[in-house]
Parts: sequence; structure tokens; C-alpha cells
Amino acid sequence: MAITTLDGYIGAAKQRTTWMKTGTRTVVAALPYSTFDLAGNPGVGALAIGNTANGLVPIDSTAGYPVLSSFSGQSGYLSKVEFGSSVPCCLDLYDRVFACGAYTFSSNVTLATQPSYAGRAVGGNYNGFQLWLEAVTAFTGILNVRVTYLDQDGNAGDTGVVATLALPIGRCFQIPLAAGDSGISKIVSVVASVATVGTFNVMVLRPLWFGRIISANGGDTHDLLKTGFPQIFEDSALYMLLYADSTAVGLPDCSLQIAMG
Repeated sequence: MAITTLDGYIGAAKQRTTWMKTGTRTVVAALPYSTFDLAGNPGVGALAIGNTANGLVPIDSTAGYPVLSSFSGQSGYLSKVEFGSSVPCCLDLYDRVFACGAYTFSSNVTLATQPSYAGRAVGGNYNGFQLWLEAVTAFTGILNVRVTYLDQDGNAGDTGVVATLALPIGRCFQIPLAAGDSGISKIVSVVASVATVGTFNVMVLRPLWFGRIISANGGDTHDLLKTGFPQIFEDSALYMLLYADSTAVGLPDCSLQIAMG
């Protein structure tokens, strides 16, 4: 049963899960990087998705994602985030609903029998679902990538050829959807070109929360009014991107509260 009132929230059962990282890599300031393969809690995840032909729908029990307890048949909502870091940075939390790869710099793949992520679209609404690239190994040359897909309404979409960057390991790049498209319900094909070395994943991410740490060893608490109370699922694959102000990942940490009702 959905939580629709403040009294409902106050009386709701709640659980906490932790995300924090102790591993590091050199990053470029103000650009998004994956933290999935870095040590911490949860532990290291495999950066390469491991499925180029069909893709997969990540779930919380896969190594690298925070494990969620059962919601006991109830709806779950991100109701509070307590967060901080040893360095100034931004943290961007998503549900990684679909991923495929790792593709090579010259891949040309049409996916088949892709698993559906409809169960992670609230009310069947794909608006706001984003298309991202994640560098698994470093690139030589600027990767060009083209992705065809079905949009939020199930219509055919095409990003066209998008020039990214000479991406280092862990660097992520949001791929713009075609004009007029506001979401993505299925990836159809992935075509890469120009670069001469490097591998990458393609992912569909559902935005959940964003936080900014303005000073070293600083932090903040976002209650339900600041999180926006987005609905999540007991198998959601919570995935964090980090934008550091400098070249250091630092020691970021989050405590995530989930209200269930």
C-alpha cells in the first residue's frame, strides 16, 4: 500500500542500507565516474557487465550493489539520505535498471531477447529514464557511439552518432536521446567506431537522488522533502556516480533510509 500522508510515513516500517567507498582512482574534476568497482561497502563489483548479446537487469543481490531487505509486499520509498565525504564532490544515485556490455571500440551489435525492466518503472512510466555509457577499460581515441532504442512510449528512437571523449576507466558519459524523447524502455542496438582501444557498457539509469558536499569532511542530511520520496523496489540496483571537485575520489559515504508502506 502506497504511503500518501505524513502520518503514513511516520508510522511506516523503515530500513537502512549503507553505501561508502574506500578504494580510489584518479579522476577528472567535475566529470561523472562510476564507483562500482571500488572497494568499500558494498564490496567491489565487476565493471564489465558480462552480457553483450542480450543485456541484463541488475538486482540488489549482485556483488557491488547495496543489499535491500524484503519490503514484505509493501511499497518502498527513499525517505532520507545522510551523506558526507573527505573531499568536496557531488553524489548522484540511480537505480541501474538495465545494462549491457562490455562492448569493444568497434562493436556493432543488435540485441536479442532483452530482459524487460518494466518491473522497475513506477506505474509503467519510463519518462526520465536515462541512457549512459560506462568505460570498462581506457580508450585511445575518441569513441563514437550510436544507440537505437524504444522511447518512453515504445516508439523507435535513435541517438545518431555521438562523439564522446578519450574515456579513462570508470568514466561515464550520458548519451542524449533523440529530440522529443524523454525516456527509454528498451535498447535495440549498439554501434561503436573511431576509437582504437577500449571497452564500455551501455546502461539505462533511473534517477533517484542528488547531493552536494561543499567542503572537505563535510556532509548533509536530506529528509523526504529533499529526496523527493522516490519509489524504489526491493530488487533495485542502487548505483552511485561521483563528481569530484578535484582528482581524488576521497572517502564518500551515505546512509540510505527506505520507508515501506
